[in-house]
Amino acid sequence: MADSKVDDRPLEFSDVVEWLQAGETPPADWKVGAEHEKFVFRVADHAPVPYEGPAGILALMEGLKAYGWTGVFEGETLIGLQRGQANVSLEPGGQFELSGAPLADMHQIAAETAGHLEEVRAVGARLGLGFLGLGFTPEWTRAEVPVMPKGRYRIMRAYMPKVGGKGLDMMFRTCTVQANLDFADEDDMRLKFRTSLALQPVVTALFANSPFVEGRPSGFLTARANVWTDTDPDRTGMLGFVFAEGFGYETYANYLLDVPMYFLKRDGAYVDVSGRSFRQFLTSGFDDRPGDRPSLKDFADHATTAFPEVRLKQYLEMRGADVGLQPMLDALPTLWTGLLYDRPALEAAWDLCRDWPLESHEQLRADVTRQGLRAAIGSRSVQDVARDLVDIAAEGLKRRARLDASGSDEGRYLEPLREIADSGVTCADRLLERFGGPWGGRIDPVWREAAF
Repeated sequence: MADSKVDDRPLEFSDVVEWLQAGETPPADWKVGAEHEKFVFRVADHAPVPYEGPAGILALMEGLKAYGWTGVFEGETLIGLQRGQANVSLEPGGQFELSGAPLADMHQIAAETAGHLEEVRAVGARLGLGFLGLGFTPEWTRAEVPVMPKGRYRIMRAYMPKVGGKGLDMMFRTCTVQANLDFADEDDMRLKFRTSLALQPVVTALFANSPFVEGRPSGFLTARANVWTDTDPDRTGMLGFVFAEGFGYETYANYLLDVPMYFLKRDGAYVDVSGRSFRQFLTSGFDDRPGDRPSLKDFADHATTAFPEVRLKQYLEMRGADVGLQPMLDALPTLWTGLLYDRPALEAAWDLCRDWPLESHEQLRADVTRQGLRAAIGSRSVQDVARDLVDIAAEGLKRRARLDASGSDEGRYLEPLREIADSGVTCADRLLERFGGPWGGRIDPVWREAAF
């Protein structure tokens, strides 16, 4: 699950392809990595939290060192934490992210997530900080959100408005939950990529949990997913070429070479090369950087700046879901594990979507942002497809037979999704019901009810 080491030797196209291929992992060694972000806020007034100050993001990270985390630095600036194979990192607006270790089963992932949340709540309580589990900040304007001191974010912040209307919202006002999964070989990668990419909008609908923007209902059930439809068309979306005949490592490598660059990292500092072609850098270099040619490390960094709904590095990243409270954090990797790590389940999931017209993929991605499970694909509702997905995943997990101490398989973490799929009522729908009902049109209660 961890990316292979990269070096600084001159790069050839074959190296890029081989780097992707190096992710191939025997099924017996497959792991799952879970990631989630959360908004940090001041409990007293629900304000966003700056990096500096006695109760800032820096103080939060320093407090977590008591639990065995060590610092990750950019120059002399603390920008993250590491403990074993797990990392805590800062997103552009101070969103606090756990990138969990590669683990063998959902019971381990649930324990890892619970332990992390217990730690941040303990440190946050001493600092007067809370943590919010929504896909889009419900109240803050973009201007109110502080900027974290990371070099790559400075470059992205300047570039985003040139290529889309909502890229800065993506950076500063969204939070997601992700799952990272292995593949055995190119054929396995291809089927997993196609299946998960086609079904990603269905999962987006299941996890819809961001109906508010700046204190009011936005008209979207997932404002976070809507932001991604207008961020940067060169590096986002449903990647129609994944479904074309002959798709494989070389195809994806060529895609990445044509994704515009953001930066290079030289001597510990970020160099702005935003908008330039990595392909040009590979083949002929840049006129204003004579003698500077890309290394595999440069390419590995560049691969993290493509943001499709499913991303291939040396594993597959599922990127389409709003963050939610702890049961939803556990449910996301569980769903994808059940679908992708059992071959009959994978084939059944592919059968659900294999005949969907290519042009319907982007339309469905847009439709679920407003309609959620009420959207339709062909003659079926997304809710119907979601029910099938949960059932298929549950059967896949049953066959995996990874049991906890009480004898329960991993399918128990799917229960929140089963309830949502059966009822057709998402987390976002419930928030809107409360806003229009017991909350009396006030947003303040969300900071309590959607907090970890």
